[in-house]
Amino acid sequence: MYVAAIDQGTTSSRCMVFDSAGTVVGDARREFAQLFPRPGWVEHDPAEIWASVQACVAEALDRAGLVPGDLAAAGITNQRETTVVWDARTGEPVHNAIVWQDTRTDRLCKELAGEDGPERFAASCGLPLATYFAGPKLLWLLREVPGLRARAERGEVLFGTVDSWLIWNLTGRHVTDVTNASRTMLMDLKTLDWDPATLEAFGIPEAVLPEIRSSAEVYGTGRGVLEGVPIASALGDQQAALFGQCCFAPGDAKNTYGTGSFLLLNTGERPVASQHGLLTTVGYRIGDAPAVYALEGSVAITGALVQWLRDNLGVISSSAEIEELAGSVEDNGGCYFVPAFSGLFAPYWRSDARGAIVGLTRFVHKGHLARAVLEATAWQTREIVDAMNRDSGYALTELKTDGGMVVNDLLMQIQADVLGVPVVRPRINETTALGAAYAAGLATGVWHGEAELAAQWKADRRWTPDMPEDKREREYAQWLKAVTRTFDWTD
Repeated sequence: MYVAAIDQGTTSSRCMVFDSAGTVVGDARREFAQLFPRPGWVEHDPAEIWASVQACVAEALDRAGLVPGDLAAAGITNQRETTVVWDARTGEPVHNAIVWQDTRTDRLCKELAGEDGPERFAASCGLPLATYFAGPKLLWLLREVPGLRARAERGEVLFGTVDSWLIWNLTGRHVTDVTNASRTMLMDLKTLDWDPATLEAFGIPEAVLPEIRSSAEVYGTGRGVLEGVPIASALGDQQAALFGQCCFAPGDAKNTYGTGSFLLLNTGERPVASQHGLLTTVGYRIGDAPAVYALEGSVAITGALVQWLRDNLGVISSSAEIEELAGSVEDNGGCYFVPAFSGLFAPYWRSDARGAIVGLTRFVHKGHLARAVLEATAWQTREIVDAMNRDSGYALTELKTDGGMVVNDLLMQIQADVLGVPVVRPRINETTALGAAYAAGLATGVWHGEAELAAQWKADRRWTPDMPEDKREREYAQWLKAVTRTFDWTD
């Protein structure tokens, strides 16, 4: 039996086909355009996203020597907070998708916060008011696109994160899952339904919202490129990676290193309110089972910083070159790079911050800069782990890693050094797609429980810390000092 996973990410779409042993038998990827209409604005063309997904599915099946009828199910994982609104009759998007990195809703978030501050809705949704989340993006569209609010109130347009957009195109059903809904600010974490008080405060008509379902159940039957295939899972990309890494027990944690980095810790069947700048979110819900919650630390810019070094400065010609360049020096030469290009996410939530390179002297050259780029990812992760340990009551003893950056062995060693705990890379690195496949397979009987999935998980390599504690803490203090230099840059 085979299961396909659509992995719709921030910079590319991918389809991977797995057999019942969790082995990849087909794989295809398509990049799509990143649109930057103004400083701080980031958009995607939803039609281009859908076209890229269709092309990936067809190519992955072809490479696997399969046709849609050979699939037991297909699942979806997606960039989460990115917001799409489309015509309910024609399916035409009314505006470009507003991407999770976009900061245009900064003033709108401050308006919504009012005298209560950014935590105004946190008791219900587990999230602070921030440009990151989908609810403010939807409100911006309702205000700024001429005539859209009236159309929304008449039920003529539909809102969704990218999972909803893909499910609608594949099946005609307007649904989302609990993990994606938990990233809108509009869902009550306890009831797992849209919160009427929040909708009223935002001024969002419920008619535009999708039905909230579990992460693993059959939403509908595919058409077109997945004709006749049960579409049987949806998870936000980071929750899918948590599931694909088999982090099924409270205290299990994973970090995904992609465009940004996202560390999730399983907290079991209860939402844990953060006191240290983390997000409370739904980890996953399988069928009718209780929801499993997680604490999350979100870092906006990690892999994107390597791309910036390549595309904007031309210091490297390919992302893979950074490992050799950073490895040409023993340390960062006193240089620290804080990539607050879109503000700072957890644990600070400072939309006023902007990127900074500090500690520069004439001694510093491109090798030191390359190492500072890798260290920026590791130090930002260290800040998240510290906050998570304080919030959860669990002391992290091991970090499972995945995502595109973990092929960089030097980065993984740096990460172990700055955390002071082992770092483990799985044999199947693309655990986001694997998590979506696992959930779809559970919903359709390909697999029969978490124990069967955990037995398939295998480690590829483990890194242990090799940095004296006094050096680790000294350099961490310098990093924290560097972070403060990015504050209050914008009004």
